Amino acid sequence: MFTFKWIRAIIFKDIYAFERKKEMKKPELLAPAGSFEKAKIAFMYGADAVYAGTSSLSLRTRAEMKDDDLANTIKYAHSIGKKVYTNINIYAWDDRYEEIIEQAKMLNELKVDGIIVADGGVVDVLKQYAPDIALHISTQANTISYHAANFWYKNGAKRVILGREMNKKQIKELIENKPKDLEVEIFIHGAICFGYSGRCFLSDFLAGRSANLGDCAQSCRWAYNVYVEETNKPGNLMPVEHDEKGTYIFSSKDMCLVKEIPEIIEMGVDSLKIEGRLKTEYYLASVVNAYRNAIDDYMKDPKNYDYTKYLKELEKTKTRGLTTFYFNDRNNKDIQEYEGKQYNSDYEFGGKVVENIEDKTVIEIKNKLQIGDELEIIVPGQIETVKFTIDKLWDVDTNEEITHVNPGKAEQKVIMRLPVKVQKDWILRRKK
Repeated sequence: MFTFKWIRAIIFKDIYAFERKKEMKKPELLAPAGSFEKAKIAFMYGADAVYAGTSSLSLRTRAEMKDDDLANTIKYAHSIGKKVYTNINIYAWDDRYEEIIEQAKMLNELKVDGIIVADGGVVDVLKQYAPDIALHISTQANTISYHAANFWYKNGAKRVILGREMNKKQIKELIENKPKDLEVEIFIHGAICFGYSGRCFLSDFLAGRSANLGDCAQSCRWAYNVYVEETNKPGNLMPVEHDEKGTYIFSSKDMCLVKEIPEIIEMGVDSLKIEGRLKTEYYLASVVNAYRNAIDDYMKDPKNYDYTKYLKELEKTKTRGLTTFYFNDRNNKDIQEYEGKQYNSDYEFGGKVVENIEDKTVIEIKNKLQIGDELEIIVPGQIETVKFTIDKLWDVDTNEEITHVNPGKAEQKVIMRLPVKVQKDWILRRKK
């Protein structure tokens, strides 16, 4: 028998759940864009915004984004209701400021949605020469407290990108004590720099290439031979245990916070950032699509959030072990990749859709494909991939049937028949 008290409790519980859902703010999903083409892939697979470097003033100067590409990216993004942020986050010597001023003027004219900056001197220049553009304080600036966040707010910042060193308790405290209109961005996936908030001098010391000027040689990923020396016997070096490759004592695992998405959304974080401007289109499609689905699914149905299906997709692209780093626990020691793994043993980039011709599809291949290969189509907005086995291949020039195709030249293509209707630029994954 239902009592009035019981019915009232159920009603109030439902009302509370409804109001709580209304209060939840959907965070921005921010993806890397190392080129115009990669930006389009990121947008197609669900990114709300992308961040891209300038020609020589960001921390990834080897990315393919030149000024014309950046202009095209901004124009394209705005045409589909998306945003673009750009990086001028080097720590600049005085002789770089003339270039910074010209870049600031250009970005102001292009109406980029925000400029990511770390150096206080560069902040001053941008306020003068790009006054219409929002300032986002880079993770390189080591913002790890609400006191630092408030300092940057007073100096014109619209957003702070927090240091990865913070745990969830510290992030929550910062959000609760920051100015209301100061936005907070955190990294949720990707490589972790060995240096404090990325401010590393290892590359400069060993290779003469400064990470703080955008030319990191990835020295932390190298293999090293390590020895210990007995104090009383100088020169008596004893090797520390390692395999034939050496040891990878500096190499960190990759961050992955897909399980923690509910907590992050509940905190009120404004933007969730994926690292990887030098990563492939395949990586972008896989990772952006997984987090897009994770965020949307949690917003629709918080009670039934199941992170395992998104993690399963992310596992297919990983090249190192995954870690939550310090998010859950500042004492976490499971953060180093001692094996130095740099590849995925199970899956690789298969190809990208070029166009449909009647009941067949032209694919730009990225690795060798042959009859019998198992492929997966990564469908935008859908976490489940479409799996199929190649039964026939046709030469793109002669239309003759072939058994395999090798990526022997740039933009090598092949024709195949796919099990579902696809669109241009959709990504195919190959099972090894």
